[in-house]
Amino acid sequence: MVVESYLPFVIDEAKSLRQGKKTLQLYRPGAWAPVNLDHPATFNTLAMDLELKKKILDDLDRFVRRKEYYTRVGKAWKRGYLLYGPPGTGKSSLVAAMAYYLNFDIYDLELSGIRSNEELNVTLSGLLNFIDGLWSSCDDERIIVFTMNHIEKLDLALLRPGRMDLHAPTSYCTPCGFKLLASNYLEINHHELFDQIESEIATTRVTPAEVAEQLMQSDKPEVALRDMVSFLANHKRKENEEKVHRSQLVEENGGSQEEESRECELIEE
Repeated sequence: MVVESYLPFVIDEAKSLRQGKKTLQLYRPGAWAPVNLDHPATFNTLAMDLELKKKILDDLDRFVRRKEYYTRVGKAWKRGYLLYGPPGTGKSSLVAAMAYYLNFDIYDLELSGIRSNEELNVTLSGLLNFIDGLWSSCDDERIIVFTMNHIEKLDLALLRPGRMDLHAPTSYCTPCGFKLLASNYLEINHHELFDQIESEIATTRVTPAEVAEQLMQSDKPEVALRDMVSFLANHKRKENEEKVHRSQLVEENGGSQEEESRECELIEE
């Protein structure tokens, strides 16, 4: 009775206590020497879509409590996440928030700096083998998170469940995201300029990182928010100028509206 019920309880409690006192570590290739994870992001501070945030939190909670379920159905107790969106939209912050939420260390492998297949033999087949090998070599209760700017560049073989189970798009800043950032950085929840700023943000492609940087320019909310209004106006003006310029280039080259759209996509990439 003691061995079957009480001893496992004591082991689980000891593990929980160790986890509670644990300082999270960040490991990078090379010597894989760890450093303390000092990233400040948590789910409470992330300026992201509230429904997406809830979806990820619910998925993480469901994952960590289903060890017996994974064993029963014959699946490895692991889960893959794909975070994709433009630079500055919070992918790295979301990874840190997930690590803090689960009390997991992070092993960071950067593939974007690889200049040729020969450096790591990263063909599509090689990458698939690498990912599958990573899964099989890890212990239980592991999460692998892929981050990238353009999901359309990924082969479908990489996107399937079992490799990347949950796909989470990170977006440009939204009115809701702005209000959270204003609360975090300026410690205010209401201001007469909020409506104007939220209206501008809804139609401007500005990242949460850009908004956060702008809010840090002054400790005085009135000054920071008026500067934000000017920043958004300038940002939108530049966007419109770029659209006009691209349109003129297409017309000069005798292109169609469809070609203009493709040209815009290439410039954005």
